[in-house]
Amino acid sequence: MENAFFPYFVLFLTFGWGQGRVVKVPEGPLVRVEGQSVSVRCTVSDYEGPREQDFEWKVKRGDTLLQLISTFDPAYTDRTLQSRVDNSDFTIKRLGDATVELRIQNLRAEDSTVYRCSTPSTDSVISGNYDADVELKVIGDSLKVSAAPPPTVVPEGGPIKLLCNATLDPAHHTYLSIAWSLKKGATSEDVLTFGPNRGVTTGASSRQRYAEGGLRLDLQGSGSYGLVLTEARPADQGTYVCTAKQWVLEKGGVWQQVLERSVEMGEVQVTPTAQSLVVTVDNNRTLSVDDTLNLTCTITADDLTALGLEVTWVVSPALGAGPSGPRVLVHMSQDGVVTGSSEHLGVSRVGTGTFSLVVHGVDRSDSGQYSCRVRAWVRQSSGKWYQAAEKTSNPAHVLVAVIEPELRVTIQDVVTPQSSGDPTELECQVTDVLHLQDGRLGVSWHYTDASPADQPISMRPIATVDEQGNLQPGDEYQERMEKGLVILSRVKPHTFKLRLLHTQDTDMGQYYCMVSAWTQGRDGAWAKNKEVQSDHLRVSWIPKNPTVSVSAQTLREVTSSGSTFEMSCQVKGENLQNPGYSVLIQMEGMDGGKARKILSLSQDSVMKLEEWDELGRLDSVVLEKTGLEEFRFRLYSAQVTDRGSYYCVISAWTPGPENTWAKAASAASNKVQINFADTGPAFNVSIQSETTSVVPGETAKMECIMTALGASRSAGDVSYEVRWYHSGLLSLDRPALMVSMDRWGVVRKSPRNGSSDCSLEQTDTHTFALNIHSVQDGDAGEYHCTATPWRRSSSGAWTSGHDLTSDRVFLSITLAVWDSLKLPLLYGTGASLAVGLLSILLGFVCAQCCCRNSKHTPRTRNGLMDLEMD
Repeated sequence: MENAFFPYFVLFLTFGWGQGRVVKVPEGPLVRVEGQSVSVRCTVSDYEGPREQDFEWKVKRGDTLLQLISTFDPAYTDRTLQSRVDNSDFTIKRLGDATVELRIQNLRAEDSTVYRCSTPSTDSVISGNYDADVELKVIGDSLKVSAAPPPTVVPEGGPIKLLCNATLDPAHHTYLSIAWSLKKGATSEDVLTFGPNRGVTTGASSRQRYAEGGLRLDLQGSGSYGLVLTEARPADQGTYVCTAKQWVLEKGGVWQQVLERSVEMGEVQVTPTAQSLVVTVDNNRTLSVDDTLNLTCTITADDLTALGLEVTWVVSPALGAGPSGPRVLVHMSQDGVVTGSSEHLGVSRVGTGTFSLVVHGVDRSDSGQYSCRVRAWVRQSSGKWYQAAEKTSNPAHVLVAVIEPELRVTIQDVVTPQSSGDPTELECQVTDVLHLQDGRLGVSWHYTDASPADQPISMRPIATVDEQGNLQPGDEYQERMEKGLVILSRVKPHTFKLRLLHTQDTDMGQYYCMVSAWTQGRDGAWAKNKEVQSDHLRVSWIPKNPTVSVSAQTLREVTSSGSTFEMSCQVKGENLQNPGYSVLIQMEGMDGGKARKILSLSQDSVMKLEEWDELGRLDSVVLEKTGLEEFRFRLYSAQVTDRGSYYCVISAWTPGPENTWAKAASAASNKVQINFADTGPAFNVSIQSETTSVVPGETAKMECIMTALGASRSAGDVSYEVRWYHSGLLSLDRPALMVSMDRWGVVRKSPRNGSSDCSLEQTDTHTFALNIHSVQDGDAGEYHCTATPWRRSSSGAWTSGHDLTSDRVFLSITLAVWDSLKLPLLYGTGASLAVGLLSILLGFVCAQCCCRNSKHTPRTRNGLMDLEMD
């Protein structure tokens, strides 16, 4: 046992007594420059006591430690150091509960010594270390920085050399780094940094450039450091700054900066190539066919020899000489590679910045505006090119004179319209054609409207047929041409026709044609040489507005309910060509109001029910065409609700292209009355309820009673449609339908949320009872019923009467207090009795089993002994 205890005791001494307070400072020596500042951090860990610890700093002077500064005692400082503490040369700043920082400003040579950080003990057991020392070495300021001024103006692509001189006292064993930065206004960006470990660090915008060789170091020795930008860019413009930094290598391989000085080298302006690049072309030229065209492009720029020039000759054809838009003739890259040249066309470099374009055997298609487009490229150190500028010269106008063809153009009407819808045919003839040779003719048709004299005339192009026979319709005529309503044709080599199959009123106006002569150039392209316009030809007629008139008459009158009504509608149209008629039957009630659409018949004889949606009577209305201009309407089994004024609205339609119809005119007929006497009985509806207050869970019963006044009818001649409605206590909407019964006895229930089930039954001929089963609180509110009586006439036809609405009955739900409380009271009393009996039983069992003394000690016979014990 003793052998097993000994290892545990050793471990306890090792680990238990090895832990304690730890005070740490940076591992020295710390090297700093005279006149600068230094911050020394001190931390404590593994301590007991309050979370926030106090610190004391002492400084070694000779062999003595002088009190410097404390976090808790303002009078801690030694009197020889008090003045520097008061001047804030020595300050202490708390960075946390267990961390402080000693800051020394304006370091002096005498500050080179050892500094000790101490922490007063707050531990229950003294263990660990309570102070730590760090050595500070203060060296003299030997950093010197100067810079050579860079060139003030540099052309784009030229080099920029930035020379900076920096020296240190080698006896201090410190290191040097040189950094170049560029200032642009208030912002500054790093270009490149060299050192302190002779490594190179580039800024984000210079990384790729340094990798490609656009930035390189020029180390000349003896403290001379150079940075060369091999190809200047506009982004390199600004003020350059050289910054020298002094470093020391502390223990652990950490570089610590101890001094920094900067000097502005000077401002550099980079002249963009686009600013100095100038491109010019020779003056205008006038040539004859088969002459040689020679144009010279002259280019000037700063440092032109350092640029790679890419030259492109572009021509924009003269108006009417060919397709519009600029066209590239020939191209020479910066490497001298030519593309687009031929035996008739070539480009050559005749000198520095001078390029010549030669076109042999020009023709009419060579007329146009010639421009020289130049792109200036700068070659980078990596061998790549980047585009520095692009400019295009002013155009030189070149005209190739040719003999224009001569021709005469006339227009005449072949078919003249007399009214809207008639065809129109116009003919454009070309005569006296000279000097056309192998040329071709094209034609364009135009229209001008018949505007009043004080209004501007609008011209609309109808269509154009070019020299290839391609058809190009105008925007406003494209749809009509696609449908074949406008046709252009060439009936003879010099004769063109325009046909309008269905002339409209908007087509009245003046028409003219314009014929163009085209000749083919050397490259196969067609050029327009001449264009001749015809006189204006007027197309018009006296328009006649289409009209229709409609009359209605009664063919069969309604004398009683259930009879058939028949009405005839006749229409007469004027100024209509092959019209079709659509008919709409409308009805106005006896009390006026909005007209109701019954049914309609389209111009294609398609019948459609409009607002006639009465169930069981969808086949009671018929509309048919009985003649070219006659229509008949029939209403079977007329009812009381059908009384009113009936009339027909007829619209005339004229046929259009592709089986379409265009509405021409419409009119309404006179009104025909259906007004027969209602000799049947008058009905009334009432409501009654057995009680207006019920208890939840009971059944509420209400009756809707119909009464008939007037002529008596048998029970089989009268039927009712009944509907029950309910309005809740908090309902803001209209009453909700609960249940309904149609005149055939079919019952339909509406879905109800949070309400009881209900039923509807007919107890006798005129009584309909509503039962609400197991009523709830949501069933409270107002109830009423509506009824629609139906009567059967002597002919056997059923007709409906007006809707009847009963009064309202309010149903309230009362709460029986005793009925609602008796069951909870009964259950509570029973549960209390059961718990009490169970408690008594458990107490008795515990007393018998747990508290009883199983050993019996007999009483002694010695009476004196018993008394003494008592």
